[in-house]
Amino acid sequence: MAIVIFSSELQKLTGEEQTQVKAIVFKDIVAEIANQYPALEHDALMKMAVAIDGEIIHTPFLEKVAPDSEVHFLYRISGG
Repeated sequence: MAIVIFSSELQKLTGEEQTQVKAIVFKDIVAEIANQYPALEHDALMKMAVAIDGEIIHTPFLEKVAPDSEVHFLYRISGG
């Protein structure tokens, strides 16, 4: 199962540093996490930046995730 690692800000909402997910497609991972942690809203997770195995994915909606992958949700940083 893939591992989802929560940032320190998300840990305040989940109470955990990481969790394992059964889903193998990103959109299903988001749904699984939103169901497991009611404080994490589905729409908010979909707006976050995502890194899968160290690579930032700009359009992850249908991205497949390997069983040994690490998924990180990150707040987007804007510059100017």
